[in-house]
Amino acid sequence: MEYFFYLWFMANNNPIGLFDSGIGGTSIWSAIHDLMPFEDTIYLADSKNAPYGLKSKDEIIALSIKNTEFLLERNAKIIVVACNTATTNAIKELRAKYDIPFIGIEPAIKPAAIQSKTQKIGILATKGTLSSELFNKAVEIYQDTIIIEQIGHGIVELIESGKLNSSEMNHLLHSYLEPMIKENIDYLVLGCSHYPYLIPQLKKILPPNIKIIDSGEAVARQTYNVLNAYSNLHTEGKSTTIFYSNGDPKVLDAILNHQYKVEFKDF
Repeated sequence: MEYFFYLWFMANNNPIGLFDSGIGGTSIWSAIHDLMPFEDTIYLADSKNAPYGLKSKDEIIALSIKNTEFLLERNAKIIVVACNTATTNAIKELRAKYDIPFIGIEPAIKPAAIQSKTQKIGILATKGTLSSELFNKAVEIYQDTIIIEQIGHGIVELIESGKLNSSEMNHLLHSYLEPMIKENIDYLVLGCSHYPYLIPQLKKILPPNIKIIDSGEAVARQTYNVLNAYSNLHTEGKSTTIFYSNGDPKVLDAILNHQYKVEFKDF
């Protein structure tokens, strides 16, 4: 283990690896890139298997292992599981299997529950996240807060098919949010890395008193802290980013505003 950390310590020029069930984790990538602009990054969109939220725990673990191997083959020095469902169902197994740091993404229940004035918060997430052991342990801590859970059926599929701003999406969001508004929530927690791309639409539906929380900045800070703790930050030079997708690369290219190289990889 000491030898491994010596090698990891020396690998500060290696890239940060990220994977998600599709394009949604680019919201996490963006936060990481903003905070650490000199870091090389590799992003893997497993769009062919999206959404993870409808799969079994064993399937999610197997896909997460496959994604991890892909990133390790490209010399990732740290891996960000930029997917709530993969984090809540597989990160424990990943950390046990591989001698490399993993950063996960979980619904930001804590800040919402602590700051809520109505003691009612809503969470919009995938079925895989809401039914996970890790999520339910987090919920148990805040028993004084009413947490209204809503599975985002169909949202990931629409985003992955390039229908982010479609009438179908608008209909889904109204049907999911209006019951929460009636219950007097004052915080909405986004429990899927795809969902931050919905924020402009969510703000049009939600009253101004309801605040939206996602985990992007917190994940970026944690990634920074882990790299910094081992003096493994890349602090100068021009960074490079490669995006891989096993789905339609045009969808990933569009969400990135055609600013980065996107490669199709059938894995």
